[in-house]
Amino acid sequence: MVSLTRRLAPTAFKSSKPKIKSSKNLSIANATAFTEKMSLVFSEIEDPPVERTPVHFLTDILIIGILSVIPGGKGWEDMENYGLSKYDWLEQFLALPEGIPSADTFGRVFEPINPKVFEGCFRRWVESIVEAPGAQVIPIDGKTLKGSYDREQGKSALHLVSAWSIDLSSCFRTSKTRR
Repeated sequence: MVSLTRRLAPTAFKSSKPKIKSSKNLSIANATAFTEKMSLVFSEIEDPPVERTPVHFLTDILIIGILSVIPGGKGWEDMENYGLSKYDWLEQFLALPEGIPSADTFGRVFEPINPKVFEGCFRRWVESIVEAPGAQVIPIDGKTLKGSYDREQGKSALHLVSAWSIDLSSCFRTSKTRR
């Protein structure tokens, strides 16, 4: 296991806005607990080697990456844009020594990560923050992707199946299948 405190490639995106703290902001105690839980659960992920001077914490990159896909982010640029747009909030509980990482930095960090290891860590993290569903209704939703079939190879269309949590308004799992 590698520590998540090693830092990665530099960028210089810092907010020039003054820091305004209010009771509506995320409490430091909750934010610290959140960050510590992420560090513990994602400690299986190996920190990629960096050729140049590292300046971003792996934990910061993982948290911004995960938080950016929840509202629909789809790529490295979306992760960077999310971080820049939420900088004042993120700096309350992340180190961000050199500001928000660039899209290239997100790519360099996430691309070598084993997807199965990441999925296992993500599942454990979600399970650690979500109470057992109990009698909660979990709707299952399916969609067929138009034009995803391949007549020449005899493959049927690609289908996506998602399981949702009504109480949390979030998706537990999405799987693809050709059946």
